[in-house]
Amino acid sequence: MHYVDFGGSGRPVLMVHGLGGNALNWMAVGPAIAETRRALAIDLAGFGQTPLFGRAATVGANVALVHNFIDGVVGEPVMLMGNSMGGYISVVEAAAHHGAVTSMVLVDPAVPGPHVRWPEPLMLGAIAALSIPGLAQTLLDRRLRVLGPEALVKNTLALVATDPSRIDSSVVDAHVRLTEERQHLGRQNARAFIQASRSIGFRMTDPRFWARVAAVSTPTLVIHGSLDRLIPLSAARELQRRRPDWKLEVLDGVGHVPMMEAPDQFMDALEAWSAYRIPTAAAVS
Repeated sequence: MHYVDFGGSGRPVLMVHGLGGNALNWMAVGPAIAETRRALAIDLAGFGQTPLFGRAATVGANVALVHNFIDGVVGEPVMLMGNSMGGYISVVEAAAHHGAVTSMVLVDPAVPGPHVRWPEPLMLGAIAALSIPGLAQTLLDRRLRVLGPEALVKNTLALVATDPSRIDSSVVDAHVRLTEERQHLGRQNARAFIQASRSIGFRMTDPRFWARVAAVSTPTLVIHGSLDRLIPLSAARELQRRRPDWKLEVLDGVGHVPMMEAPDQFMDALEAWSAYRIPTAAAVS
């Protein structure tokens, strides 16, 4: 498996990307986090530079992957920071393994909202396609061939960011290069996305998630973009309603990936949180 080590020392922060993302999603904030902590970002199975190798890309499988990484690579409890699907994974890990997570930051987490609403037409069509065996992989493969890596990255950023022009060009270029490198994977390129999409889709309708939220014992910060089109702000407010001890910071005018679109605002919210400002000396083994 692959991960990015941004350096730093002190208590570790492990960053977990969302559906279709990768460790590079954190490159605009990773160096700033590394100024006071050890900063690591992981590629989940089938994403970025972590190949499937016969593994599953389901939520459950990636929860196990994250836990094994904490246990076997980091070697001490972490502040777990997850975006979108990575936020869901973080909640499940923190609920199941209290000793592995010291605190948690959920960034536009994929959690059920208080009301079911129809997605935008473009997203609804994509969801319908993902439910048809064989069709989803064909459509995703064709989309990459027709658009090419650069257009595919820019189209994706237009979906997750309110203003994609705010994303640093070096971040965009790094994602384009990674997409170019992944073209050789062929049909495996889409397999992880399809598995993970179906898995998080089922998970989002499972009411047992709220029992996991209740089981989390670590301090938690929720950072959410006010204009997120994928996970509405109402979902974050429902999360805070159920856990009033969790702090919610809303970033105005920002979409689904605030650490990419508004890294300065993101860091301001993170650094203002009391649980982030605790002494950061590394644990003594």
